[in-house]
Amino acid sequence: MFPTNHQFSSQPRALAVVETTTSMQVDLNETSFDSRDEIQNGGFSEVKSIMESSEKLQDDLRMLGLKIKQHEDSIKLLKTQKNKLDDTILDMQVLLGKHHSSSSPIENKDQSHLQSEHEITEQILHHEKSAAGILCQLKTHHGPQASHLSLTKDIMGAVATLGKVDDENLSRLFSEYLGVQTMLAIVCKTFEGVKALETFNKDGCIDKTSGLHGIAASIGRSLDGRFIVICLESLRPYAGDFVPDDPQRRLDLLKPRLPNGECPPGFLGFAVNMIHVDSSNLAFVTARGEGLRETLFYHLFSCLQVYRTRAEMVLALPCISEGAVSLDGGIIRSNGVFSLGIREEVDVRFPKTSTMSEELQSYNETENQMKEMRWQKEKLEEDIKRELALLNNAKFNFEKKKQDFVKFLALSSSYATQHQFQAARR
Repeated sequence: MFPTNHQFSSQPRALAVVETTTSMQVDLNETSFDSRDEIQNGGFSEVKSIMESSEKLQDDLRMLGLKIKQHEDSIKLLKTQKNKLDDTILDMQVLLGKHHSSSSPIENKDQSHLQSEHEITEQILHHEKSAAGILCQLKTHHGPQASHLSLTKDIMGAVATLGKVDDENLSRLFSEYLGVQTMLAIVCKTFEGVKALETFNKDGCIDKTSGLHGIAASIGRSLDGRFIVICLESLRPYAGDFVPDDPQRRLDLLKPRLPNGECPPGFLGFAVNMIHVDSSNLAFVTARGEGLRETLFYHLFSCLQVYRTRAEMVLALPCISEGAVSLDGGIIRSNGVFSLGIREEVDVRFPKTSTMSEELQSYNETENQMKEMRWQKEKLEEDIKRELALLNNAKFNFEKKKQDFVKFLALSSSYATQHQFQAARR
């Protein structure tokens, strides 16, 4: 009986053990699933936090980049406006003949010794054996009839008679820069007119009975040596734009700029634009429609710059490519070629303008406009300084934020690596 009873008594215990074991296995499995869910949910939360932080840093960098661009655009616009004011002020100074210090009143400038047209003619006549001298004598002896001669119809005159200036210093400088031969050069409209001035015999020698030599002989003069003749239609003309609404059709030349973008101190303008052309000559155009300024005077002066002093001209050397002159006598012939020594007095000069221009008559009004423009320029300079300060601050903040973003990327990369390692172990 005992063994049998022992068998029956042991079965409930075995069942209890199996039940307990099974129960424990189920609890462990449930616990394991809960832990994984919590870990997974925690990982998602951290990843989401990382992504939000990354997006915020990128948004901050994007906003700072936009601020930098806005400040740079503002500075560019302000500098453009300032350069335009500089150009306008310089143009006014040139038009007014303000070639001396801006503090000198215009009425104190002594222009009584500037040569008139009649005086220029007298000076040319002193060169009685020159081509210009002979043509002047022909005009003096024959008056208006001289211009109707077949030989002279194509001739516009000597260089010295085709332009005028308002300033005595410019008259001296330009005549010295060009030299007597060029000032006395004969200007013809076409090459046919040039050919008519001189003919040759069968032996290739000059025919002294025809052309300008024949005219010289007819008035008891002789034409000695060489003389310069300029053919307008054969010159390479200026190909750019003109100053808008300018009755003198001045050339819209690009003003010199120092490396910092500023116009050189003491720069007054270009010689080619400081020549005044009379209305009668202003109406003249070549067959291609080009006037005296863009042909003759552009050929003679090109982009010759004019400065107030020699010292200012030397400081502007990096901006000078085609020569410069200064009101105190400095001359740069071309890049690297200087004229030194005592100033040479050339007797044949450009005459003074017969009447004061409208700009000079309204001197006080223009002075007030220039004062207003200078005030606007100072205000623009202050605005530029302020924008530069804001730009520098934005750049500093951008660099700082960029460093924060780089550090964040490094930390998030380290976290991602660690998280992948832990997931792999599990």
